[in-house]
Amino acid sequence: MSLHAEIMEQPEVLRRLLKSKMEEVENISCFFKKRKIAFICLAARGTSDNAGLYAKYLWGAFNGIPIALAAPSLFTVYKKPPRLQNSLVVVISQSGQSPDILGVAEEGRRQGAPVLAITNDVSSPLAAASDFVIDICAGIEKSVAATKTYTAQLLAIAMLSVAMNPDDHRMSVLKRLPDLADEVLALDGITRQAAEDYEAMEQCVVLGRGFNYATAYEWSLKLKELAYVVAEPYSSSDFQHGPVAVVTRDFPVLAIVPEGAVFEDMFSLLSVLVNERQVKLLVLSNKREALSLSSTALRLPHELPEWLSPIVSIIPAQLFCYHLTCRKGLDTETPRGLKKVTLTK
Repeated sequence: MSLHAEIMEQPEVLRRLLKSKMEEVENISCFFKKRKIAFICLAARGTSDNAGLYAKYLWGAFNGIPIALAAPSLFTVYKKPPRLQNSLVVVISQSGQSPDILGVAEEGRRQGAPVLAITNDVSSPLAAASDFVIDICAGIEKSVAATKTYTAQLLAIAMLSVAMNPDDHRMSVLKRLPDLADEVLALDGITRQAAEDYEAMEQCVVLGRGFNYATAYEWSLKLKELAYVVAEPYSSSDFQHGPVAVVTRDFPVLAIVPEGAVFEDMFSLLSVLVNERQVKLLVLSNKREALSLSSTALRLPHELPEWLSPIVSIIPAQLFCYHLTCRKGLDTETPRGLKKVTLTK
């Protein structure tokens, strides 16, 4: 299966995960609620680490749980793991094979902390080392660049959030998510045309904030590994603390600006970048003001709540990276120097 086919498969993956695993996720959440967990220690690498960024915002905002993103080297290289008492250890890995993430899981169990793995391989060493496993049900992902496994990880994180603090409205919105994914995939042709305008792009910044801080990181990662673009991700606030100095006329700025709490802050910054710096702006948004401000506009669904927007907004970003890679004449299936499974220690 090609990268493009795997991107297009995502609505069905999301439907399968919701249908087959929601009850299991609810059962897992019941155990966690009984444990009086003080914080979550979360470990991941690469694309899965970006999923962890989403968990940090989502579980913090809706479940009131502090999230500490682990430094796996403390566990495996320095042999100085932090204290994990009263914590839940969450490990996220598509393959479940990376030794450093496995080391965090094993240390969590040694210290008596419950360990939850979110993975696409329930027979992996990481799954075996964990007390609980959420199978993201993405099926075999052959392309090196992770796409459907990423959105499935995000959905598993959202499912757990809703299960920990049940809410009928949030659940109903969650169930509509695959249809929203279908809606953005229908814009594949528009996205291909947009990529044509960026064929010569060698560097850019990617801006997002709040829940979509994770989207900025994941979009920039896909630009690097597929199209070999030096893409730097920032929150809109961090970007103004120095990095904005690199921006000049026609500098490419890619931004995720959905309707929600961070919209006004993002829109204010982008207005300055367009009107005063004359940047080349590509926007993912469901707000007319942001779309009209941009040089290139990719529309997100109107009925998309901000807390779920990263699961949908990354899909047109994936398509953009795929089509840009094709325009550059590069290999979309096996980027140079990369393997499907990366084993870091």
